Amino acid sequence: MPAETAAAPTESTPAPAKRGRKPGSTARKTRTVELTLTVTGTLDGEWQAELSHSGSRVVQGLAIPAAAVSRAAAELHEDISKAIESVLDVAREQHQARLAELEEELTKVKQALADLQEG
Repeated sequence: MPAETAAAPTESTPAPAKRGRKPGSTARKTRTVELTLTVTGTLDGEWQAELSHSGSRVVQGLAIPAAAVSRAAAELHEDISKAIESVLDVAREQHQARLAELEEELTKVKQALADLQEG
C-alpha cells in the first residue's frame, strides 16, 4: 500500500502585495519642526539669544540674564550645563577681580576725602 502524502502549500508562491502600513507597525509618520536657538555671551556677562524657524529669524538680539542661561542649560543636559558653567565661572572670576580693584580704589578715595576734610 503506497503511503499517501498530504499536499503541502508551496512556500515559493508570493503573497499578494498589500497597501498601507506594514503589518504590526503602529508608528505614524512624525512631522518635525526645525527650531534653532543660538545663545551667545561675553565674558562681561552680556548674553543674547536668537531663534530661527526653518531658516528664518524669529527673534534676534534678545538680551537674557546669565542666570537664565545657567538655569536653561541645567534643564537641557548635564554636559551642556558643565560647558556653560565653565564660561560663567571665568566671567565671575573676572568680575570679582574687578570688584576688588574698585573697592581698593574706593577705599583710597574715601581716605583722600577724609584727609581733605580734616584740614
